[in-house]
Amino acid sequence: MTAVAAAVSGMVLAGAPAAAAGSISIEVGASYYKGTPTWSNRSVSIDGSFKATGCRRVYARAWAGTSSLDFKSTSTWCNRSGAADFALSANVAGGSDYIWVYMTDENQNFLEGQTCYRSGSCVDGLH
Repeated sequence: MTAVAAAVSGMVLAGAPAAAAGSISIEVGASYYKGTPTWSNRSVSIDGSFKATGCRRVYARAWAGTSSLDFKSTSTWCNRSGAADFALSANVAGGSDYIWVYMTDENQNFLEGQTCYRSGSCVDGLH
C-alpha cells in the first residue's frame, strides 16, 4: 500500500437510513478500533471507539467500485481512548459499495485494516 494521503473533508448528504452491517474490529497490540458502519443512500457513517496505546491514527475511506468517494481520519492519538466516529460522503448513484478502515502508527505506517462491504460483512485486509 502506498503512503497515506491527507484527510479529505466532505459534506455528508442526507439519505434514507439503512441497517447497520458488519462489525469493524482492528487490534494492534493493546490498541484497537471497533465500530459499526451504517449504510445510507449517499453516505456511510461509522460509530466507533478508539484506544491508542503509544501513538496511532485511524482512517476511513468510502469506495464505489474503484472510485474513492471520501476519505477521513482521526488526528494522531497518543495513549488515550474515546469515541471516534466517521461520516463519509458517497455522493454517487447507489452510494458506496465498501469501505476501508485502517490503523497507522504516528509516522503513517500501515498496521492493520479491514474492508467492510455494504452487503454486511467485514474482512481483514484492504481489498
